[in-house]
Amino acid sequence: MEFKEGIGWRCCYDPDRGLYTAEIGGGPNHDLYEINKEIYDHVDDPDVEWPTSLISKGRHLYMAVDDRCGPPYTVILDSDYEKLCPWAETKTSGTVWDEDMTDAAVEVFASEADNREQRRKKKAEREKRAKTEKNTEDREE
Repeated sequence: MEFKEGIGWRCCYDPDRGLYTAEIGGGPNHDLYEINKEIYDHVDDPDVEWPTSLISKGRHLYMAVDDRCGPPYTVILDSDYEKLCPWAETKTSGTVWDEDMTDAAVEVFASEADNREQRRKKKAEREKRAKTEKNTEDREE
């Protein structure tokens, strides 16, 4: 794995998977992103004033918030975040949002539009699994 780092951010390129990921943290928030090659290539350019703004254009995977404006919470936008970013040190803060609340947030917030397709697919899989389990229970009764 290849890394680039700066104040409050770190990016990773995994050549085995052709995958670019990034982490923003150091303050009250800790976020993980899936980024593209273009972001990775330019994040440490001298003319990039705010690398974290560039990173946050990627697909948001995970966010832990403990900003003292309320109780800490964690939002897992992609349940595969640990597989995508095995190098990142994450820990959940406070309450972890449930799947339904996360699905709703992804549908409402334009900033999370890149997560809609994968969230909808995983929701359909959860609903199919729940329906199968219910049918199995009904047959057992």
